[in-house]
Amino acid sequence: MALRFKAVGLFVKDMATMVAFYRDVVGFPLEWDGADPSVILEHDGLRFLMFGRKDFEELTNQKYTYPSGNNGTFELALDADSPEEVDKEYNRMVTMGASPIIEPKTYPWGLRSCYVADPEGNLIEIATWKINRS
Repeated sequence: MALRFKAVGLFVKDMATMVAFYRDVVGFPLEWDGADPSVILEHDGLRFLMFGRKDFEELTNQKYTYPSGNNGTFELALDADSPEEVDKEYNRMVTMGASPIIEPKTYPWGLRSCYVADPEGNLIEIATWKINRS
């Protein structure tokens, strides 16, 4: 049996704030009833999960440590259709409340990329390899 990558999850401190951010700023079609300890989005065969930190600790009967501030534990990578879309989405998200980390930049290896952070400091990359090299 081969294992397959199917989901990425965030353990969140403030579920309401994080649901609002990923729904309203990032644009994920999330629904949450305000009571469920988790939120699940399925998109293109991948699941994006958020689970309340306190709820997870109660479920597992353990305490965990969590990063604070902008952290480099991992990133969520979002694919854009063009270099212009990278810039547009960066500006839109920052205007709507994402924390700016790295402004859009084209790298010598052909990637246009930028970074923002969500309200709990998780890094989000917006990038494309579709660079016009004329």
